[in-house]
Formats: sequence, structure tokens, C-alpha cells
Amino acid sequence: MKDKNIKKVVLAYSGGLDTSIIVKWLQVNYKCEVITYTADLGQKGEIESAKKKAKELGVSQIFLDDLKEEFTKDFIFPMFRANALYEEQYLLGTAIARPLISKKLVEIAAKCNADAISHGATGKGNDQVRFELSAYSLNPKIKIIAPWREWDLNSRDKLLSYAAENNIPIDMDKKNAPPYSMDANLLHISYEGKVLEDPWASPPESMWRWTTAPHNAPDKAQEIEIEFCEGDPVALNGKKMSPAIILEALNNLGAKHAIGRLDIIENRYVGMKSRGCYETPGGTIILHSRRAIESVTLDREVAHLKTELMPKYANIIYNGFWWSPERENLQTFIDATQKTVNGFVRLSLYKGNIIIEGRKSENNSLYKENLATFDDDKGSYDHKDAQGFIALNALRLKNKLKN
Repeated sequence: MKDKNIKKVVLAYSGGLDTSIIVKWLQVNYKCEVITYTADLGQKGEIESAKKKAKELGVSQIFLDDLKEEFTKDFIFPMFRANALYEEQYLLGTAIARPLISKKLVEIAAKCNADAISHGATGKGNDQVRFELSAYSLNPKIKIIAPWREWDLNSRDKLLSYAAENNIPIDMDKKNAPPYSMDANLLHISYEGKVLEDPWASPPESMWRWTTAPHNAPDKAQEIEIEFCEGDPVALNGKKMSPAIILEALNNLGAKHAIGRLDIIENRYVGMKSRGCYETPGGTIILHSRRAIESVTLDREVAHLKTELMPKYANIIYNGFWWSPERENLQTFIDATQKTVNGFVRLSLYKGNIIIEGRKSENNSLYKENLATFDDDKGSYDHKDAQGFIALNALRLKNKLKN
């Protein structure tokens, strides 16, 4: 039911089909003033286009923020310290952006004395949950308008008809057809809908926007070196870089060498399965190299505990609970494990493959060559000690057989 007291709304605006229609729909159905908020998270080329479209739609105030550094430093990198993968595959590129956008929506609403915030997430998707749980965590009294849960424009055809009737400009793909449902930021670009709704159909090569196809990638491997400080990448090939700059540089390298394509069926939080295709070139490189540096700098039991907690941490982010006490407490543990994760990883990129060539940590390495060697260890390890170790561990196994 519409709240007749809502006179001013802050809309999370991308400039795409859904949010462009929502601007007009809010103006008509709520007869309210619409303020748009567009976050520059590194989505390339969409920011100025979104601003132009918002003006054409009669938006009263337009807010644009360059959040690339904040996004990478305060959201992506903390998540990466956990080596987070949802269902062992998805690098959470869309999910990790939602808490930051929600935070800014709440702030703009307070600044402009708006009555509510709004978003373009569908009633079938995860993003409605992520946006709204984040907003309520930051302002329990915030009012939220979710058009997809109110209107009857419940198909792409109806949306396109509404756009045509109201002279709302819509971007088309190269074949002059509506594009896939996409989300892009500095970490990834995602694709849903159209042919992808058939899980047997192959994604067309023309869909991929960032990465080179493996068969078109360079025939020569490229070797790179990444330096880590307390779990975060800080330098590439000896050059210090800010979080956003190093992620962008790795995106470019990964895209060139066909790194980071993913096609999965995932379990949405709202209960259904969906198919998504993703390109996450820089993030995939960071994940592999982080695991390599952790392999020499983390204690065995700490590393194993961290691995056991990773699925829980990933689920928390995927399901929209970034601002929850459980995520914040888990983050405290994860960050504590990273104090010794310092050093260098050398790796090669080749036709979709990431090959670890070497890893070292001058002050924090737990790898001791004199212990691991098959040559003379000069008395640092007594092989006879293993006999008692095995005997003690075998006690319960022997008793089990006797019973």
C-alpha cells in the first residue's frame, strides 16, 4: 500500500532499464520528488550516461560519488582476507557492493530530508534483501519503496512497453535488442536473463564484455609479482599502488589473458536457483595469489579454521548481512589472522590459467627448508619421534576394531 506522506525519495540509480522506468513510475504513482544517487564503483562508462538520463527524466537532484577506493579498501579487500567464495565459486561481486550503496542512500536521505529510499531490485532476487537489510541496519526507521513488489510491470516486455509509452530512452545491445540484466563494478560484471535462462545453452561469445576468449588470448604467458601486506595486495611488479588502482591493473592483465570467466547455477537466498555468468579477472588473480602467500605465513590450525569459517562468512555477505554483528565479529578474527600475511607471490597468466611460480615472506614464513628437505636435515628432526606419534593416534582405531 502506497504511503501518501512520501514526498521525496532517494533512488539508487544505475541508468539502466529498471531504474530509469522507476524514476517515472515514482513521479506518477507517488507524485513525489525523485533524487537519484549513482555510485561510481568502477563500472566504466555508465556514470555520465546515468547523469544525462536522470536529467532527461526530470530528476530534481542528482548525486554522483566516486567510491572506487572506499569500495576496494573497506569492502572488497576485507572480504578477500577471508578468501570468500559463495558455494565455492562465486566471488560475490554484486553482493559486496550493496552494503556500501545502501550506506550512501541512507546518508543522502538524511542530508536531503527525504521520506524514503528506493531501489530497482526485483521481487525474485537477492538484491532486495541486501539493500533493505543494510538500510535497516543503519537506520531502523528508514522507509523503503520497492517498485517490483508493487507494480504490475513484471516482465521485460511490459517494462519495454512502459518505456516506449513514456519516452524513456533504453540502451540496446549491438543487435539492437535489450541487453542482458547486468551489474558491473570494479570487482566484476555479471549477466543474467535472455538465453542464460536455459541452463543447457552456452553463453554466446558476444555476451562477454571484459575478458578475451581463451583461444584468442596471447600465446605467451605473462609473469607478474604481487606484494602483500597484512593480507592485502599493495604492489604490482614492484610498484606500490592504492587498492582501487591495483585491482584495476589486475583486471586489465586478467582480461587480456582470459582470466576470471564463470558460468554457474547458484542458490538464491529467496529460495530459487538462478544462472549467472561473471567476469572477475583481477579478483580471481588476487584469490589465487592470496592463497599462495597464506600457505607459507599462516599456522596450520589457523589456516584450517579460517577455511572452515569461509563458507559461513560468504553466506553472510551473499545473504545481505554485511552490517550484522556476526559478520563484524568474524571480520575481527579474520583480520587478526592476516597480521603475518606479508610477502611476495610470483605467478604466470596464460589462456585462462593462473600458475603460481613462487612465494616468499622474509620475516613471516613458517616454511623451514631444513625441516621439509629430503636431504640431510642436520638433526633438526628426529624420525624416530614419528613412531610414538603414530602409535598414539592409532589407539582408538585399534580399539574400534576390537569392538
